[in-house]
Amino acid sequence: MSWTIKGVNRTHTDFPIDQNKEWKEPFIFVQGADTQLGMFQDYEEITTEPKWAQEIALAELAVQKVNQMKPRPKFYVICGDLCHAFYDKSPEERAAQDADFKRIFSKVDPSIAVVCVCGNHDVGDKPTVEIIDKYKSNYGDDYFSFYAGGVFFICINSQLYHSTSAPEENEAHDQWLNTQLDIARGLEVPSIMFQHVPWFHTDPERTVEDYFEIDYTIRKKMLDKLVDAGVKYVFCGHLHKNGGGKYKQLECVVTSAIGKQLGTDLSGMRVVKVYKDRVEHQYYPLSEIPAEITL
Repeated sequence: MSWTIKGVNRTHTDFPIDQNKEWKEPFIFVQGADTQLGMFQDYEEITTEPKWAQEIALAELAVQKVNQMKPRPKFYVICGDLCHAFYDKSPEERAAQDADFKRIFSKVDPSIAVVCVCGNHDVGDKPTVEIIDKYKSNYGDDYFSFYAGGVFFICINSQLYHSTSAPEENEAHDQWLNTQLDIARGLEVPSIMFQHVPWFHTDPERTVEDYFEIDYTIRKKMLDKLVDAGVKYVFCGHLHKNGGGKYKQLECVVTSAIGKQLGTDLSGMRVVKVYKDRVEHQYYPLSEIPAEITL
């Protein structure tokens, strides 16, 4: 299979709205984050080529586990930092990492949609139009929404809430998100959001400035907007260890990395069961991901 961009015109082409808007039955999806091909080389003295061979092995195992899963996941979402090198700082290295990422994830079974969400290493710690366009040329839109199995999913570019380096992009994204939340507000089944940087990693009221979560002033305003719109779950990455917590009726789920860990978790992914009135989820190390899922 060859790599195909699916995030187009602010939606995902694998999910036509007329076939996916109505609820039919419970389903599963798999959430991963931070494949981040190339991160190990920043922490270890690596002399082999490619220097991201460890991430390649982990990503290939992740794809193998997803392809074995029954029932088939509705989709497989990767919540940002697909690769480690920045487009503006190391363009040749990033191009090589992108090529390996696409080669690996093109092997996901065609019946399982791949959903790519951008992270800070994908659109820059301080995004610009040029960097975002480079990401889009490889992976599609940096923010979009889609219906799958009767549930409305919203994928945002969280870096635009972590930086003000591209004010026009920030404003356009915010206006778009407002329209999506208007849609979510009128739905019977709770909507779900995907992003890279979490609004918070454990405590929604923490006010200390932290690279690993959204600034409190922005966070508080946005969390209230999400709760008002009936969004019940936000799935994130970025932390490279598991975390999360609740703010009113909203659960923020922080999933550790497929690649390099920064805590005590093992490289893994989260299996999410979606019911009409709730979501259940569990993180598994890659070697322990079950092939049979009971709904």
